[in-house]
Amino acid sequence: MKFICKSHLKDLEEIIEIDTKVIGNANRLEYIKNAIKEERCIVAKTENRIVGFLIFNTHFYDYSFISLIIIDPHHRRKGYASSLLNHFVNISSTSKIFSSTNQSNQSMQEVFNANGFIKSGVIENLDEGDPEIVYFKSK
Repeated sequence: MKFICKSHLKDLEEIIEIDTKVIGNANRLEYIKNAIKEERCIVAKTENRIVGFLIFNTHFYDYSFISLIIIDPHHRRKGYASSLLNHFVNISSTSKIFSSTNQSNQSMQEVFNANGFIKSGVIENLDEGDPEIVYFKSK
């Protein structure tokens, strides 16, 4: 059973473990720790085990911006990213929600499309040769 909830500092180790599996290092430890402390991180759980997380802020022109959605590689394609997105849309304090992904990340583009997000623009020059596609959804 999928369960989405606010993260707590006690979850940090599990979250970092997942993030390290995906990016290959624990460089985002402080970023993730601060997001948890500031209550800007939600987690997806199954059988009391964290399998994914979402981090957001409201600094994107005063709208919600989802900066990270990370799912444990062994739990992908099971609806956890969609569950996190839908939960966040429901709890967002702003009427518009934005996020982005690289043009090369077809999987995440499919998740955004399947959950009613639409392309809102492109940012060049963040990752050389791999533009960032900005997505948008209205509540």
